[in-house]
Amino acid sequence: MNHYVEGKLLIIGGAEDKKGECKILKRFIQEAGGRESRVVVLTAATELPEQVGSEYKELFENLGAAEVQVLDIAERVSANRESISQELQKATGIFFTGGDQLRITGILGGTRLGRTLHNLYQRGVIIAGTSAGASAMSDTMIVGGEAGTPKKDTLTMAPGLGLLHSVVVDQHFAQRGRIGRLLSAIAQNPYVLGVGIDEDTSILVYSDGHFTVVGNQTVTVVDASPTMASNVSEISPGQALVLTPVLMHILSDGYRFDLKRRAASLSETLSGG
Repeated sequence: MNHYVEGKLLIIGGAEDKKGECKILKRFIQEAGGRESRVVVLTAATELPEQVGSEYKELFENLGAAEVQVLDIAERVSANRESISQELQKATGIFFTGGDQLRITGILGGTRLGRTLHNLYQRGVIIAGTSAGASAMSDTMIVGGEAGTPKKDTLTMAPGLGLLHSVVVDQHFAQRGRIGRLLSAIAQNPYVLGVGIDEDTSILVYSDGHFTVVGNQTVTVVDASPTMASNVSEISPGQALVLTPVLMHILSDGYRFDLKRRAASLSETLSGG
C-alpha cells in the first residue's frame, strides 16, 4: 500500500448480521467515529436503491451514527456533479451496498466522485463495502466465474476502484464454493494475493498494509507466488488448471495478516494498526 494513505477499508463478504450482535456493522460505526460519525451510504451497485438504502440508514442510526445520508448515484452525470462530491466531503465513513460490482465501477470510474473517494480515503475516512461493494475495492476484481474445478475460461475480471492494491477479493466465499475461481484469478497473476471472505465476515485493512478479521466465519488467503508449475498460459477452454504449490491461510475473528510480508500473525489480536 502507498505510504501516504491514512484511511481504512472494511471489506465484507456479504450477508452480514443485521439483526443480532451486528459485529461488523458496529465496527464500521466505531471506526467512523461512533456517536460523532457522519455516514454516507452509496447504493450504486443495487437495482433497489430506495429499499436497500433505507435499510442501512435505519441500521446505522440504530447503531449510534450521528448522521446517515443515502446517495443513489445511478448514472455518470450524477457522479460528476460537484454538489455530490461536496456532500461526501463531510463524511467520516462511506458504505457501499451489495448488488453488481460493474455498476459501481461503470458509474464511478474516472468521475469526480471516484476521485473524491480516493482523496477521502487518503485523508483517513473509512470506506466499507459488502458483497459487490467488497469486490470493487481492489484494483482488479472478479465479475463472474463458475464454482467448482478451476478453469481459466470460466473467469471474468475487470478493473476495480483501486483502493486496495495487488489483492483480488471474492465474497460469499465458502457459501458459494468459490475457491476454484479465486485460484483461477491468482493463477493469471501470482503477484496478486487472493482473499476469499465468507458471509458475515470481513477484513479491516489498515494503512500499514495489514488486516484484521472481523466476523463470525473465516477468511481464506491464497498465495501463488511460491508456485513452480502452472499451465495457465497453455490451457484451452474447458481444460482444468494446474497450479503447484499454492500457499493457503485460513483465518477467523481477531487474527491478522500482513499483506506486504504475506504472512499471518500466529497470535490472536484485536488491536488496530
